Amino acid sequence: MAATVFDSEIFRDSFAAPEMREIFSERQTVARYVEVEVALAGVEGRLGVIPQAAADAIKQRASAKDIDLEQLRQATNVVGYPIVGLVSQLAKQSGDAGRYLHWGATTQDIMDTAVVLQIKAALAVIDSDLVALDRALAHLANTHRSTVMAGRTHLQHALPITFGYKAAVWLSAIVRHRRRLKEIRPRVLVGQFGGAAGTLASLGDKGLAVQDALMTELGLGSSAMPWHVGRDAVAETVSLLALIAGSLAKIATDIMLMMQTEVAETFEPFEEGRGSSSTMPQKRNPIACELIIAAAGIVRQHAGLMFAAMAADHERATGPWHLEWLALPEAFLATGAALKHARAALEGLIVEPERMRRNLDLTGGLIVAEAVMMALAEYTGRQAAHHIVAHASRAALAKGTPLLVELEGEAKVTQHLSPARLRELTDPVNYLGSALAMVDRLLAERAAAG
Repeated sequence: MAATVFDSEIFRDSFAAPEMREIFSERQTVARYVEVEVALAGVEGRLGVIPQAAADAIKQRASAKDIDLEQLRQATNVVGYPIVGLVSQLAKQSGDAGRYLHWGATTQDIMDTAVVLQIKAALAVIDSDLVALDRALAHLANTHRSTVMAGRTHLQHALPITFGYKAAVWLSAIVRHRRRLKEIRPRVLVGQFGGAAGTLASLGDKGLAVQDALMTELGLGSSAMPWHVGRDAVAETVSLLALIAGSLAKIATDIMLMMQTEVAETFEPFEEGRGSSSTMPQKRNPIACELIIAAAGIVRQHAGLMFAAMAADHERATGPWHLEWLALPEAFLATGAALKHARAALEGLIVEPERMRRNLDLTGGLIVAEAVMMALAEYTGRQAAHHIVAHASRAALAKGTPLLVELEGEAKVTQHLSPARLRELTDPVNYLGSALAMVDRLLAERAAAG
């Protein structure tokens, strides 16, 4: 019976993308173990380490689908690791050739290399989702390049921006993550084969040849040194997942805040019953955003566990490694879920430009008080201009009048700035700075990078 949200019949699709759940499923994990064992026998046969006939028999007979998981569970409970029990079953499947299974290997070689094969498959899924998010955000940035809205700092109106600018900020993080993912692969997709203490002593002078041939066979990189206790690459992998999930949580937080009734500037795509309340028929809750933020919290915690697992003792850890068995798969499951929800939200995001403009105008032009101050400062100096415009702003707030009205009644302003100039300065559309150029620059850089 399932005991966590990742395996729950009820919650599992909310917290784990189906592709990720399949990659890290128990059956697939066992299949990867078997794949490594069979590949090892194959290369050792070619290199004359074990008889070729034995290698051929192992390849023909060893079968992951015929592994008895209950029997493997019982053996694992006794040994503490699954590989002894697995090799025992594979040896029975392989007949006399079974005595050549696992030749020169240690449990961690098989488990680590299997995990790297899973990471390879999982990173391909992550990459595909990032590409899709990249496209969705680029579309939003381009489509709403000039859709003016209120920029907010400390949750308050700050200066005008465009929604395209906001989407481009989101996009810039995804662009960086795609670059990070490309850069991380050569460091992470490296298999493990070192034997009992990492020295491959049991294989004599053929140890490195077997190692290199095995990794070539599996499509992985080969490491100059064993990484049984050098866990930085797997920790880096989960750290990248935490960065990706963190960026998705930032996007989700923005969308969630913009979905507030009083703001109503963007909405998750409509789906009948999605985000409804058991008691309030009018509710449309930001469910995708909530799940993304929860997933990001899970991944962040698991990144911490991965760092804890780096404190391995001597040539083989006496416990820290076990933390990875929990942290790494669940980090991928949660990140996959966050990406799935982000794609659903962003590919169908509902944007309300008219509401953005109404919200922008809520303060009657106060959002561009800085624009007036900077223009006036050319005549009065910055400090004096700040005092004059601040006085007019307070008056506008107290009376509920537009800033323009207060400025037009202030001689210290009108002696320097004409009515036409004041109207220009108090229109938020005219105070976007380099926002549009920034959007264009990011989109151009993205296009150049392919």
